[in-house]
Amino acid sequence: MVSNPRGGREPCRVLALADDLSGAAETAAALRLPGRIDLGPAPVTLPAPGEALVLDLDTRQLPADEAARIVREAVRGAAAGTVLIKKTDSLLRGNLAAEAAAYAEDADGLVIAPALPVAGRTVRDGVVRLRGTPLHATDAWRAESLPAPTSVAAALGGLRTAVVPLDAVRASRRELTGRLRDLVSAGLRPVCDAETDADLDAVIAAALPLGPDVRLMGTGGLAAALGRVLGGADIPSPRGPLLPHRPLLVVVGTAEPTAVAQIAQLTAVGARHIALPAALLAEAGPPLSFPVDAHGMTVISVDNSHGILAGSARRVVAGLARAVAAVPHPADLVLTGGETARRVLDALGVTRLHPVGQIHHGAVHCHTDDGRHVVTRPGSYGDTGSLLRIARALRPVHPIVPGDHPAVSGGVSAAPVPPPSVSSAPQGEVQ
Repeated sequence: MVSNPRGGREPCRVLALADDLSGAAETAAALRLPGRIDLGPAPVTLPAPGEALVLDLDTRQLPADEAARIVREAVRGAAAGTVLIKKTDSLLRGNLAAEAAAYAEDADGLVIAPALPVAGRTVRDGVVRLRGTPLHATDAWRAESLPAPTSVAAALGGLRTAVVPLDAVRASRRELTGRLRDLVSAGLRPVCDAETDADLDAVIAAALPLGPDVRLMGTGGLAAALGRVLGGADIPSPRGPLLPHRPLLVVVGTAEPTAVAQIAQLTAVGARHIALPAALLAEAGPPLSFPVDAHGMTVISVDNSHGILAGSARRVVAGLARAVAAVPHPADLVLTGGETARRVLDALGVTRLHPVGQIHHGAVHCHTDDGRHVVTRPGSYGDTGSLLRIARALRPVHPIVPGDHPAVSGGVSAAPVPPPSVSSAPQGEVQ
């Protein structure tokens, strides 16, 4: 039973809002509560007492004013007494200022804690740090059009904030609750320092007694702290041969440098790798076709070797999603990058995910209403062995992902196949 730390007899219900799908899945796994992920922006039904609904608002790439409108509408639909948490990107990307302002409207207060200790992302003196280095001094925003913000307050724009330093977070619960209450009463939004999961637990334990109209905002780390305080049970990681025998498609939509090494580990154990040219993906017309290994694993990525035209990145992702959706036989999916994951599932008509477990942090295993198994993972998460770990979890007894030896099996070529061609014939024929 999920406890209600604010008192009352009915268990808490939680509504979590995320701006992209991989973040929504990360949040669902972190909360450790029964529930689902809806591919919004509007939920069909709200969570029942003791359950969580994580809503992917799909606002990361939208204009700021449109993103803010969607957040307002999502919050407006929450039932009275619902615990609200807004998932933010641990690198402070997206429409953070506009969405935070909309989320804070009509609330008694907003408590912010954007640390993610499990990924080495901490907050000290109101500054996000990546393994000790201030965010703005790293290259984490290399794919963004603007420089990284110098502090959480700077990322939040005109929202009035106040830093809650680490010594205050680590004071007694009564002292921290009192400090948060004083700041909220003064019209300020506390930004809490945190370096450990215990710090985030302290923030949640101190914030919840402030009442249901004081909202929470932070990363999957804060969602995990909320789950621990509410008493949610661990969602078990997948074990054993859970899945029917069907093709496994690994769709790599991220431009992170680690993706190359991750793909190399899959091809080393026999996966087929196909790099689809970015220029062809960006074109209108029939989806690109590509061969799929009917009895193993196929990795699909974007070939950026000739560059991507300015302003075409979203068209490339849309083209990638259409190519995957055109495969004529159901396949289980591994989707890296929130934008890629959402566009692929939209193209397949998937509107809801049910969390099963977490293979490693951020790599969340779900199933769909039509029986597919889907793993989503943020593009910036995972070491070089991430995709191989995910493949082994989904296909634990299949020879394509042997646990102890990297031999290529089944006669599948480990080399990338030549670029596919656009065709009006049936697409994605399984070979």
